[in-house]
Amino acid sequence: MTTSHPPAFTLTVDVQPAALVIRVAGDLDYETCDELMRAVDQNLFAPRDSEGQFLELRVDFTGLGIIDSMGLSTLLMIRRRTDAAGVRLCLDQRPPGLERLLEITGTLEHLTAPRDESGGARSPGTG
Repeated sequence: MTTSHPPAFTLTVDVQPAALVIRVAGDLDYETCDELMRAVDQNLFAPRDSEGQFLELRVDFTGLGIIDSMGLSTLLMIRRRTDAAGVRLCLDQRPPGLERLLEITGTLEHLTAPRDESGGARSPGTG
């Protein structure tokens, strides 16, 4: 009998001049979502010397295992925070499971639509 273990959850943070890149590997679920939120909060809003504020947050899901409702909730919270901070959110290398979750929950356009630069109401799918 073979038992399978979920891949270990890891986050890799890459600070670039204008972008913060967080690579997610493993399952994003109830047990791990706080770790992603902390990584965003600690790095996106940390004081920077001469570079100023990040222009975008790129979350790379190349190594994502599964994502549950808490993982989705975390992505929605991240979107809220990046919008408030004036930072563009990019969800890169989305595997089919994540893409399907975003489509069936109706959150794909919300999470991937460009941020409204004018501060007015956003229309999903525009821009």
